[in-house]
Amino acid sequence: MKKNTRFVGLDVHAETIAVAVAETSGEVRSLGIIPNKPESVRKLIKRLGPTDTLRVCYEAGPTGYVLYWQLAGMGVHCDVVAPTLVPVKSGDRVKTDRRDAAKLARSYRAGDLTPVWVPDAAHEALRDLVRARESAKKDQLRARHRLQKFLLRHGKRSPDKIKPWTETHLTWVRQEVHFEAPAQQAVLIDYLAEVDHARERIKRLEQYIDEAVELVPAAMRAVIDALQGLRGIAKVSAVTIMAEVGQLSRFARPRQLMGYSGVVSSEDSSGGRIRRGGITKSGNAHLRRIVGEAAWSYRHRPAVIGALRIRQEGLSEEVKEIAWKAQHRLHSRYRRLTAKGKPKQQVVTAVARELLGFIWAIGVQVEATTPVEPRKRPAA
Repeated sequence: MKKNTRFVGLDVHAETIAVAVAETSGEVRSLGIIPNKPESVRKLIKRLGPTDTLRVCYEAGPTGYVLYWQLAGMGVHCDVVAPTLVPVKSGDRVKTDRRDAAKLARSYRAGDLTPVWVPDAAHEALRDLVRARESAKKDQLRARHRLQKFLLRHGKRSPDKIKPWTETHLTWVRQEVHFEAPAQQAVLIDYLAEVDHARERIKRLEQYIDEAVELVPAAMRAVIDALQGLRGIAKVSAVTIMAEVGQLSRFARPRQLMGYSGVVSSEDSSGGRIRRGGITKSGNAHLRRIVGEAAWSYRHRPAVIGALRIRQEGLSEEVKEIAWKAQHRLHSRYRRLTAKGKPKQQVVTAVARELLGFIWAIGVQVEATTPVEPRKRPAA
């Protein structure tokens, strides 16, 4: 590190950016607040000095990575840091934009901040799409719950042989459920329309995902195809993993990927005492959700049948071998932990943690044999 390096902390908001600078040796000083506009950022960097002497950081948040790509285009080294891992003094309750910027600059100079991975154009586009589908699934669940609770309040129960939320169930609601009061009938029609709208929305987004996968770089598409060789991971799940993690080989060990997803055990130790608690959850919640859902598949005995057999067609023998080993190991772990009386949620979490290790192994295997294209900046 050069002696004249300047560490710049930015507290970024939708309309403003608070700026603070920490010299290599010396006090941290605030430079005030500037508008969050490209021309204002350009003037700030020009005022701070040569770009090769600057180290800039800001917290990941709702403003995304637009500022990162602007600074990178200007030749400035920039790190987007994890907000949950920024050191906080005990008892410090005063929080302002200027103080936050100064704290970032000070911690950045001390090396106490943890950078996050910044997605390139292809990964960010996929991430936006799969998260839109995830939001649609949540809206669908809410719409179904509203209709279900409305029918339950008025004693409208479907026949026992009809499975909820199938086409048969919705047909029964439309044809057999009626209310004498016009107001209640209007509510029923509205709730049914919301359920239908949510279903069509999800179907449309999944079609967009299919089209997007065909347009991604070959290296990404190869990993997406290979991940589908694992039990419990179909196309949407594989695309979600690829969009949230990025290049899997950037993790040196599988435990780093497990920590990235927040499924490792927390620890509260002191001296010779070691006490472990629940999972940290200090990681990517979207990745943690998708592997948790996939982990339930390993309660079944190992087998390659049906849709899984079709997904594995055309995959390399190395990938198939890893997927088969995953079935045996994870099913065995599920049975062993269940036999000990562990709650199923804890068992599935343990299986999900190990599943990430097999995801990492497949990703590293495929990326080692597929050329990776250079990162591209997202379009403005």
